[in-house]
Amino acid sequence: MSEDILSRQPPPADLRLSYGSDPNQFIDLRLPGSERKPFALVINIHGGFWRSKYNLDHAGHHCSALTAKGLATANLEYRRVGNEGGAWPGTFADIRAAYQFLTQNAQKFDFNTQKIGVMGHSAGGQLALCLAAHEPRARAVISLAGVVDLERAYQLHLSNDAVVEFLRGTPAEVPDHYREADPMHLSIANARQWLIHGESDDTVPPVFSRDYVARKRSAKENVHLLEISGASHLDLIDPHSAAWKQVEQTVLASLT
Repeated sequence: MSEDILSRQPPPADLRLSYGSDPNQFIDLRLPGSERKPFALVINIHGGFWRSKYNLDHAGHHCSALTAKGLATANLEYRRVGNEGGAWPGTFADIRAAYQFLTQNAQKFDFNTQKIGVMGHSAGGQLALCLAAHEPRARAVISLAGVVDLERAYQLHLSNDAVVEFLRGTPAEVPDHYREADPMHLSIANARQWLIHGESDDTVPPVFSRDYVARKRSAKENVHLLEISGASHLDLIDPHSAAWKQVEQTVLASLT
């Protein structure tokens, strides 16, 4: 079962790089063994409802699987709720700083700056879409079971009001934070967007991705939806799951 991915030891990264002075500001980088350079790059943002209880380790599995298919992967760690400086806006500031570090060092690591994608799972999907809205050089953004509607996340009290902790209040208390952070309110002009969701997800309802895609299509954004029958919340990041092949194929098609 994919639930054990949270405790399963991932394959090791090739390099651990610091992009800031905080212990949580680092990147686990994996590079393909191929001589075909420069590499397309996937920047991965792990989930966990923005809380420090969850780190990047579990995301090492699908990052390693994508690297085995020829993509460089950068698995980001960042300050989260419970860490000093975490929550909004510090968490997102870390995501942007990591992205800028990677693009500034693209030549050193043989990244193809024309083929940079951003991918995030669950809460990481929200951060990935925000990043694509602010960094127009990203070619593709992939949300895996993303928390892409923060007002609805509040209304449904997902994960015991995780969004209230992350944004430091309710929509009535901090409306500016919801406006700044909610992908439903942001414009993504350049990146192709893929919203991937498992139809059996009982952590983040599939309607989040469905309604996001409908809204963004009406705004003429380049957005696509893939719902995977029978897939759970964690199946989308488990290379051993039946759902993974469709996820992998979508990521590869977006960047190669």
